[in-house]
Amino acid sequence: MDLLWLALLAGLVSLAFAAVFAVYTLRQESGNEKMNAISEAIQEGASAYLNRQYRTIAVVAVVIAAVLLFALARTIGIYDSSRVAVGFLAGAVCSAAAGYVGMFVSTRGNVRVAQAAKTGGVRKALAIAFRGGAVTGLSVVGLALLGTALLYIGYGKNTHAVDLIVGYGFGASLISLFARIGGGIYTKAADVGADLVGKVEAGIPEDDPRNAAVIADNVGDNVGDCAGMGADLFETYVVTAIAAMLIGGLITKQGIVRSVFPDVVSDLALIEYPLLLGAVGIFASIIAIFTVRMGKGDKIMRALYNGVATAVVLSIILFYLVTVVVIGRDANANALFIAAVIGIIVMALMVIVTEYFTQMHAPVRAIADASKTGAGTNLITGLAMGMLSTGLPVVIICSGILAAYFIPVSLTGVNIVGLYGIAITAVAMLSTTGIIIALDSYGPITDNAGGIAEMADLPAAVREQTDKLDAVGNTTKAVTKGYAIASAAIAALALFSDYLHKVNLPADSFSLFNPLVMVGLLLGGLLPFIFSAVLMRAVGRGAYKVVEEVRRQFREIPGIMEGKARPEYGVCVDIVTAAALKEMIIPGLLAVVVPVVVGLFSPIALGGLLIGVIVSGLVLALMMANGGAAWDNAKKMIEDGYLGGKGSDAHKAAVVGDTVGDPFKDTAGPAINPLIKAMNMVAILFSTLFITFCIISP
Repeated sequence: MDLLWLALLAGLVSLAFAAVFAVYTLRQESGNEKMNAISEAIQEGASAYLNRQYRTIAVVAVVIAAVLLFALARTIGIYDSSRVAVGFLAGAVCSAAAGYVGMFVSTRGNVRVAQAAKTGGVRKALAIAFRGGAVTGLSVVGLALLGTALLYIGYGKNTHAVDLIVGYGFGASLISLFARIGGGIYTKAADVGADLVGKVEAGIPEDDPRNAAVIADNVGDNVGDCAGMGADLFETYVVTAIAAMLIGGLITKQGIVRSVFPDVVSDLALIEYPLLLGAVGIFASIIAIFTVRMGKGDKIMRALYNGVATAVVLSIILFYLVTVVVIGRDANANALFIAAVIGIIVMALMVIVTEYFTQMHAPVRAIADASKTGAGTNLITGLAMGMLSTGLPVVIICSGILAAYFIPVSLTGVNIVGLYGIAITAVAMLSTTGIIIALDSYGPITDNAGGIAEMADLPAAVREQTDKLDAVGNTTKAVTKGYAIASAAIAALALFSDYLHKVNLPADSFSLFNPLVMVGLLLGGLLPFIFSAVLMRAVGRGAYKVVEEVRRQFREIPGIMEGKARPEYGVCVDIVTAAALKEMIIPGLLAVVVPVVVGLFSPIALGGLLIGVIVSGLVLALMMANGGAAWDNAKKMIEDGYLGGKGSDAHKAAVVGDTVGDPFKDTAGPAINPLIKAMNMVAILFSTLFITFCIISP
């Protein structure tokens, strides 16, 4: 029996529930005229930016599609190259659509959460914010699974079809990379600029309507943390599934599927198994979303984690059922189920460790305490905590990789099944992506709700309610980033293994004694640092322009500080939009150009490059994401009254630390995740060209 219908059904059901939650959110009361005017300004800014961003990316995507069409025609034929190009464009369109849908709802859910906090309290506000975030989560996984399954079926539902749908993953990677880069530059240039002038220089609160950058800041929350994260995890989901399917295809081509797994439902079972794991993970996430509700106390984080725990338990149960039906009941089949459970365990441990380093625990308190002696010690401690936070995640990821590899190998005696186990671990980690993205997208909705409450002069009690929701949102965003980075590292290892098979490297060629490998490793280790430096400088340049503009308006427009004159919000929106669109092209093209150039020089050197990028990119991304979130929460701890509260010297020092942490956690750190996978996808796509036209042959 063909079980792929389950993947198609899960994708459609996911999109249907996304529509249901969107309707639920949009039907809620939206407040008074002033609140709606502010929300509409955020909507217009976010839509205008995304429209311009996608028009810019569309030009790049069409050019790359043409390159794929004609370059690959030399090695795989025009018919197959056209199917790769079509898949590439489909991946780009679906990724953009997933992010756009989520952003559309989040920019309209913000005002409704603010109104719910005003009239219904934190419970009602939580329900609206989380279900608004669930629109993004379910749209992402629905489009990702549906698109991957449809292309696999449409291209023949065989091992060759898996090679062709790599184009779909590359399209998703490209959009994710540009969305992360552009959205990250936009949101942090606005945020840093607004904080430096508003909080530090003028001494006015966050989201104060007198700050000309406040609308741009609120727009940035949506284009960075909602549309950007949506595109990021869409790509992660698709690429991880394809990585597992590719290795499943390698095992299938070797003709050993039935000898290793005698009870499999079909010869293509290992290719289709990842899609079915994703399908049942979607059903688990949908059920879990309905379990997110607050109990008697104001334990918002507990309510959200109850939903995640429900999704995890249901997923494990459903994983076992799928494994029994598709792979069998014997020990070899159980090895794959164990690999899937390892993925869930890695995900849970990453959540725990990330929360420890970014929530109000000892590391964050240490950064806050360091603020007593100024910005310098705050920065030193924040950097130290960010570096320290990489230790446990790397140990967890390494342990997961070793267990996922050696357990299947010990039971089956086949090495490549161990690689498949690693890929299944990554797929299982991402099985609950629907509810994890809901946690992340909940963040910008509550952040904007607080901004609307402040700008619309709602009672202080309303801002207190939205601040409770927003404080949790900072943690959920940090957790999601750690989750995405960890899954990217494991998925990239599977992609790298497939690249080695694609270029058919001799076993002894990929050695540290080979200078080509060493050169590749060094270049790969360097690239995430250069990439991050370009993004950090872009944020700095954009923030400088925002600071200058806000200062100009304070200086030249009389009555702003007294609240008698309205700032020119649109000018700051235009500044950060132009900065983001201008600055995103070069770092985005690095992910495409560098592996092609190195691969045409030597496929062996490219193999070293890919490993170098994975290793240094993983650690740097974790350091930036965790360190930036810790800086942010140290500032919020002080704002809540610790060490003198807002306006104190410790608070001013913490704001400076947060301005450094912002581009760490929301621009450079998260963008390394799609960089790693995009480079691996380019390597796999162009592998036939590298073998044919390289300067130094393997």
